[in-house]
This record gives sequence, structure tokens and C-alpha cells, in this order.
Amino acid sequence: MVKPSKSEVHPVVADFIDFLNASPTAFHAVDEAKRRLKHSGYEQLFEREDWNLKEGGKYFFTRNYSTIIAFAIGQKYTAGNGFHIVGAHTDSPCLKLKPSSKVSKGGFLEVGVQTYGGGLWHTWFDRDLSVAGRVIVKKNIKGVPSYSHELVRIQEPILRVPTLAIHLDRGSNDGFKVNTQSHLLPVLATAIKAEVNRKGDPNEKGMTATNGDQKSEKDQKSAEGEDSDNKKHHLLLLELLASKLGCEAEEICDFELQLCDTQPSVVAGVEKEFIFSGRLDNLCMSFCSLKALLDGTASEESLQDETGVRMVALFDHEEVGSNSAQGAGSPVMLDAFSRITSSLSAHGSKVSLEKVIQRSFLVSADMAHCLHPNYMDKHEDNHQPRMHNGLVIKNNANQRYATNAVTSFIFREIGKRHKIPVQDFVVRNDMGCGSTIGPILASGVGIRTVDVGAPQLSMHSIREMCGVDDVIYSYEHLKAYFEEFTNLDSQIKVDF
Repeated sequence: MVKPSKSEVHPVVADFIDFLNASPTAFHAVDEAKRRLKHSGYEQLFEREDWNLKEGGKYFFTRNYSTIIAFAIGQKYTAGNGFHIVGAHTDSPCLKLKPSSKVSKGGFLEVGVQTYGGGLWHTWFDRDLSVAGRVIVKKNIKGVPSYSHELVRIQEPILRVPTLAIHLDRGSNDGFKVNTQSHLLPVLATAIKAEVNRKGDPNEKGMTATNGDQKSEKDQKSAEGEDSDNKKHHLLLLELLASKLGCEAEEICDFELQLCDTQPSVVAGVEKEFIFSGRLDNLCMSFCSLKALLDGTASEESLQDETGVRMVALFDHEEVGSNSAQGAGSPVMLDAFSRITSSLSAHGSKVSLEKVIQRSFLVSADMAHCLHPNYMDKHEDNHQPRMHNGLVIKNNANQRYATNAVTSFIFREIGKRHKIPVQDFVVRNDMGCGSTIGPILASGVGIRTVDVGAPQLSMHSIREMCGVDDVIYSYEHLKAYFEEFTNLDSQIKVDF
């Protein structure tokens, strides 16, 4: 790896920063991946339509616009050959708006949120926050109603979750405990300002500056009117969203929005060796796998000797168990196997999908735990991943990771051939172990799997950190995997 001078940023790292800043939500990450794929000549497919594929072709499809699967078919591919996959995920722990988010109390307008995943929720306090996600918008085209899915992002800070002053909680430094129901509500505005600026809904106008108590339920209903369309969310928020979308507030039918930090991702540290950002888990692995696929299939010659299918699968909902129509627990990847194989079968002949699976391989790429200098006792003595030392192969005897000796060897050998460093991780016996999409797909599909990830600190914080060298190593290792796997796999004998 050629390292740039201190004042320079490696082009792969600069590209990663752009990817992060364009991807505040899973929807935006998929949208950015889609843009890059199209720019690189990949053709979009749709699951509701027939697929007409060809050897040497490059394609992608989305599901729910939060999961995306891209693949490039080798020019020497024949139906029944294997798939060489990197799997990652697009989601991260966050605070998502509730279906009825309008909260008014104490003279403030607040937004009701629910926790998504296992976040370090105390890190969300006193941050400059905004919202992003997708909105269902009603449109009238020549008098005929239609409904579109639109992405939205409010760039400026509009929300904040304030901490309680230490004067009112003297024990806060002895252990900051967050009640996720009552303490995590972000403040949107004061009721009096919303009323003065004529942006509040009728219920908000029932608030006064001197008395923070709401009007009676009877008065509220009278003020709102029984036919109000804005009972579920603050009109102030809806109007802001509408202004960004170029529609009217009443044309917003529904949405999936989440809070996001407005501080951009940056290369940082006195030696410019770190990346400070939210959502490194797992946009780092999503980016590296996608870029490895794109760059590894950029030239006309790149697929001419390939006999398999190179694939990247970026799933939603990993942080909450993957059990959704677009999660790794769904049949989406198996569906792709089946449709690709059948589309390229000679004269519609049937090919055994079981054979395809046994010829395939999955790299489950999800961020790993770097050794923390202030909590070194949290790592097992002989397995302490460090920054700038490459991807970490994750092992767990209880199958919380899907790695075994064969899959570990394959991934390690590819790194060795390209002089790319590799590390190992095993959790301490007296601690619980996290998991990934690896065991889900290994057990659900039956595919050989290795679990890997780049080392990082502050995992699941609103602001995480990793090393710039590990981003480069990850990209280079995954690119080498796509290019080397077919040849290496042909040399390995296990079930004979």
C-alpha cells in the first residue's frame, strides 16, 4: 500500500468520506450505491419484472430501497457455477420517529422517537441533530392521484436532546442512566415561537409562554377540529419537510424518518490517520465492498476469465436481527441466486441450486472491535486487533461468527498473496459475543462463510472512529478476493 504524505488524503479514503456524508440513512446509502453503480455501467433490474441476463453483464436491484444487491457475471460463467459474495449492512443504531411523533409539554414542542438497535444512547445528548429518511408523497397527475417514495434530508440542525444540568442531578457523573422513553425526546421548538411565527398546529397554539400546561382535551379537540390531518406530527415539522420536497404538508401521506447528526464525517487526528464519523458500522464495509466490486469490474478484460458471479449484498435491519423482507434473514440473496442461475441456464434447463450454493463463498463484512487503550482488559490477551493492521477475522466456537478453518484460510491466503495484513479476534470467555449476518446466511442458505471486519472504536456511538489505513486495506483485500477466489478455490479439497 502506497501511503500519501501527511497533508494528503488517499483517494480511497476521500471517496469513503464522500460516501459517508451522502448516506445519513439506509435509504440514502442505497441511493448513493445505486448512483455509483449506474455511473459504472451497471444495469438496474426490478424484482417485479423478468430478467434478461448475459455473460459478462453487470446488474443490480434494490428491495425496499434499503437493501441493494449488485453482481457481475463472468464471461466464462455457465449455469451451476458459484457466487463470490461480500455481504454487509446499510443500517446503524439510531433514533427513529414514532408513527405519532407529536409531543407538546412544558412549553416545548418535542418529537417522539423510538430506539433502533443497540445504540450508545447517552452519546445522542447535546448533539446538533436533524432528520432524514423517506416520505410517501401524494401527487395528482392530470387529476389522477399517484403516490411516490421520496428521499428527504434536512441539512441544518433543527433538533437537540438536552442533558439535565448537574445542579439538578448531582449524581450524574456517578453513572448517567438514560430512560429511553422519557429522556430521549428531542426539542423541536418552543410553543410560543411556533405560535408567533404562525407555524404551529392548532394544538401548539394552545400553549403559552407563561403556562406550560396544555389545554384540556376538550379545548384541544375544539382547537384542532375533528377533521385535522395533522394530529400525528407537528405541522412545523411537516411544513419543513414539504418545503424540501416541493410539495404541500397535506400531501405527505407517511414517512420513515430518523434523527441524524449534522456534523460531517472527517479525516482527523494530528497525523490525519483517523476517520471521525457516525455509521462507520457498517457503512465502512458497505463502501469498501462496493468499491472493490466496481473497480474490479471496471475494464472490459476484468471478467473475461471469470467463471463465477461476483456479488455485493448490502442488507437492511442487521442491527435488529435481520428478520424482515429485506434483511439477511429473508430469501432475497437466495432469490438472486435462483433468478441469475435460471436466466442463464441453457434452453431453460434446470440447474441444481444446491450445487450452486456449495460452489459459492460469502465474506460477511462487519466492523470489528479495536483494542481500546483505556479498557485493554476487555480484550483477550492473544487477540487484540489494532488500527492500521488490516481486516480482522472473527472467530467464535459457539458460532456467533461463521468462520471456520477452511474459510479463514481462504481469506488469509488471499491477503498473504497481496501482502495485505490480517488480524484475528476472539471474545473473552467471560464476555458475551455479538454476531453478524454471517451465521444467519451460513445456516439459512448453507453457504461457506468467513466473518471479517475493520477495527474501530466507539462502535454504536453517534460518533465513531476508525483508521484510514484499514479502509484502504479493506478495499484492497476485498478487491483481491473478487479477483483471486475462483483460482484459489479450485485448489482446495475438503469434502472428498
